[in-house]
Amino acid sequence: MIYLRSTSVILLFILSVSATVFHHGWANYDQTKVLDFETTIDESTFENPHTMAKVIYEKEPWEVYLAPASRMTARGLSAEMIKKGTKVRLVAYPHKTEKGEMRAERIYVDGKKYELR
Repeated sequence: MIYLRSTSVILLFILSVSATVFHHGWANYDQTKVLDFETTIDESTFENPHTMAKVIYEKEPWEVYLAPASRMTARGLSAEMIKKGTKVRLVAYPHKTEKGEMRAERIYVDGKKYELR
């Protein structure tokens, strides 16, 4: 019984460390290059670990990482508010190496600001 409990604890620890190591963090995004623009949501996925949106920025398609769905909901954002066709303003940072990927710091929907970090 003790062996099983120890193995479970070790496995849980390894999984949590792996998730942290492989999770994309803020360090991968260039916070010296602020992208502040208005666009229309082309597609969105409202789920954990991150809500995603596809938009056009400077005539190119971009994937935008937003906050986890639970955080977005806690801050007053719903899936319906960022559905396809919604006009938004994004303040985001581009990925340092992945072209066409950014992470949003905040989003404005109907003129209201929502902090995502």
